[in-house]
Amino acid sequence: MRRSIIILLSFSFILFVLAANSAPDSVLDVTRKNLRSGISYYIMPVARGGGIALGPTSPNKTCPLGVTQLSTHLNGLPLTFTPVNPKKSVIRLSTDVNIKFLGRTSCNESNVWKLRYDEVMKQYFVMVGGVEGNPGRETIDNWFKIEKTDDGYKLVFCPTVCNYCKVICRDVRIFSDDNGIRRLALSDVPFYVTFYRYFGYLFY
Repeated sequence: MRRSIIILLSFSFILFVLAANSAPDSVLDVTRKNLRSGISYYIMPVARGGGIALGPTSPNKTCPLGVTQLSTHLNGLPLTFTPVNPKKSVIRLSTDVNIKFLGRTSCNESNVWKLRYDEVMKQYFVMVGGVEGNPGRETIDNWFKIEKTDDGYKLVFCPTVCNYCKVICRDVRIFSDDNGIRRLALSDVPFYVTFYRYFGYLFY
């Protein structure tokens, strides 16, 4: 009986090790620490330029708000990453995550990232107003992934929260529109980024 228990425990340990080894690598911040759910970060470009923030999609409209890159070297707005399995604390490569700015928006909408197609510009843009959690067909536009590259990391839209849904898979890159607004949009060319932990305070 005791031998059976030992064999069972050994087998369970082997399964645990195999499961741990099969998990995707964790995403690391600029200090080589794991990105974690519930902790706030800045998304900063590997190359020059400012961080990621909320911004208008047109000079004549304040709403809806899009996700933009600042033209200066400012950090932008802090945000959080929430994995598709909210019980997991470490953010891992190639795993669906919600991305959400801290605080409130001025347009009475959520600060969760989502993808939206612009009929006029014929372009997919990253906006806010998404739904956090509840993975599935109804929230498929709200999920992004982080992938490792030789030049840092890149953001990708390629959700796998719906097994039977047909989705597009593209990199997220900076798109400069006719008004000079640098907006996050889908592209075939990646936008290389890194992550800085946020330690400050927000005031509204």
